[in-house]
Amino acid sequence: MASLALLILFLALPSLAQRLTLTPHDKTGIYDLGEKAGWTVTLAGGAPAPSGNYTYTIKKNNQEEIKSGELDLSTGSANIDISLNEPALLYVQVMPPAGGGAATNSDGAPPSRGRGGRGGMVVGAAIAPARLQPSTPPPPDFDSFWEAKIKMLQDIPENAVLIPGESGRTNVQYFTITMDHIQGAHVHGQLAKPRKEGKFPALLIFQWASPPYPLQKPWVTDRAAEGWLTLNIEPHDVLPDQPPAYYAALPDELKNYQAIGREDRDRCYFLQMYLADYRAVDYLARRPDWDGKTLVVMGTSMGGQQSLCVAGLHPKVTHVIVNEPSGCDANGPLHGRASGYPNWPSGNPKIMQTAPYFDPVNFASHIKAPALVSMGFIDTIAPPVGIWTAFNQIKGPKEAVPMLDSPHNNLATPAQQRPYTTRSAEWLDILVKGGEINPHASAGNP
Repeated sequence: MASLALLILFLALPSLAQRLTLTPHDKTGIYDLGEKAGWTVTLAGGAPAPSGNYTYTIKKNNQEEIKSGELDLSTGSANIDISLNEPALLYVQVMPPAGGGAATNSDGAPPSRGRGGRGGMVVGAAIAPARLQPSTPPPPDFDSFWEAKIKMLQDIPENAVLIPGESGRTNVQYFTITMDHIQGAHVHGQLAKPRKEGKFPALLIFQWASPPYPLQKPWVTDRAAEGWLTLNIEPHDVLPDQPPAYYAALPDELKNYQAIGREDRDRCYFLQMYLADYRAVDYLARRPDWDGKTLVVMGTSMGGQQSLCVAGLHPKVTHVIVNEPSGCDANGPLHGRASGYPNWPSGNPKIMQTAPYFDPVNFASHIKAPALVSMGFIDTIAPPVGIWTAFNQIKGPKEAVPMLDSPHNNLATPAQQRPYTTRSAEWLDILVKGGEINPHASAGNP
């Protein structure tokens, strides 16, 4: 794929559009300990040298600046080189000469798509990522804490209520669903299945972070048309199919839910979220039309975060497919690693004591199901260092999907996300047909 070989930047200068090409020394963007990592920077198409030098900075794990310098392109090319003797992810920003104008991607996209601000661009690389280990150990009572919370959930009958609706497809049945939850709350979602008799593989889809929003019907009906028994739940106790005014009128506290209870593990908002996920797995696993063989959890960003956590908690999960999961290595900033969403303040000791109970890194070691995990090398919302740390803890068969030039999915182009979208589609196609998954080996897999 071209995005794994070349990263292209157009710089709008006063009199011409000048193009830089950054070519990784290794097309995978993954290097061994002590190996020279970096990029060859060239001026394309015989463009004249700029009047000043480009500059660059290199951050280790997107937190600690470890190198900076200038790029003299008077001969048409220069190198950015670095070697490390410790595992890390590198985040590199290249800036044009003063007055060099704003940057755009090769497709004309603005710098906000992950190409850096202030007229610059960013690129990323990995150094021995399979060696990354958690920045802190899990709490000693991590397992007993979650065992007690699951028992609390299971003491509450689910009382599932299904309301049929129009699927928009002749071969698909559609429902909204409500189940009882802890503390008088509810789990809301939507369910779709093939309109025929039989037993089907199950797919459970979790949602990304945002103030509450409605679920879109095609998210489940499209999968049901492929043959899946598909459940998609809200991460909040809100109805899944209301008009915009309903969500706009919700309390401000709920729109900033990631701050709720973050100093107390028993009040943390992610407690009810993860237990809602557990309830959803339980529900699918008890349905008589589940095939009893395949139950996939899937999600992007906070949806991936939920998927990793429930896969570590629930033995019925058989496969995990996640794109740039958030929440990983929440204590990382205390140890030289950026952590990203939910952006919990690392300077608050109470929050840092709560965070490990909800960190996907600490659930990952319990995952024995085959797992597909992607990470964007220039993602600052879900930094790749935490994702790869979680990936390394997974005990089951697993496959990493490095996306060398991708920021977070909502900032990325389809081409930048294609390694994940292509491979996840392949996994789903195999599983819905009853096949077995054989994870691909990659340069970054342990």
